[in-house]
Amino acid sequence: MPLEENVFRRLGRLLAACVLAATATMVGLVTTGGAAHADACYTWGRTLSSGMSGEDVRQLQIRISGYPGYGARIAIDGAFGPATRSALIRFQQAYGLSADGVAGPQTFSKLYALQDDDCTPVNFSYAEWNKCNSDWSGGAVSASTARFNALVSMWKLQAMRHALGDAPIYLSSGFRSYSCNSAVGGASNSRHLYGDGIDLVGSHSFCRLAQQARNHGFSNILGPGYPGHDDHTHLGNSPTQSWSAPSCGI
Repeated sequence: MPLEENVFRRLGRLLAACVLAATATMVGLVTTGGAAHADACYTWGRTLSSGMSGEDVRQLQIRISGYPGYGARIAIDGAFGPATRSALIRFQQAYGLSADGVAGPQTFSKLYALQDDDCTPVNFSYAEWNKCNSDWSGGAVSASTARFNALVSMWKLQAMRHALGDAPIYLSSGFRSYSCNSAVGGASNSRHLYGDGIDLVGSHSFCRLAQQARNHGFSNILGPGYPGHDDHTHLGNSPTQSWSAPSCGI
């Protein structure tokens, strides 16, 4: 998104937090185990730890889905199991937080800082992910599923961006309907049709992107050396692992 828009959104969230803090002081606002915070996207109201379940756990899983470890993925199922705890610890380590595998005020504050009002991570947007149409229709899944798949992949890419020193990562293609996919000569079973497929270009080498993606929950990685992928790196979330970038040692 434009830098100016991003700055104004951050200033707006900061102002809202200041107002909330002042209100909490005046009226004695408290929470049970979570941060006293009101976020335009999603607000957690309790501390989360192993064995818990619910929509708040699922929302946490979406945002830490880019920290499963090499070659792994975590389920977005609302159940706080060992894989979720391990991903949370990696997220906490990545941002210099207390790495205890428990999601409390520090973890939530970092997540609030990382998300925009529409729940996308601050460095990626639905608009850049979908240059095909305005409503996410016409793909291999429903529009709502394609949009959700894109959201999860955005958070994975946000984790990858941070691991690469927070340098920008650029998308040349994201979601495609069948007609958009056909127009660019995409594969008939392309992950772009599901909302989670993306083609990356830009500041990092294609091999560096493909290599790093192995740590962030992407099961579909195609790059240099794979037919038709010498000028970009493709990432997606296929049901089974499919990695091929021979020129990069993958």
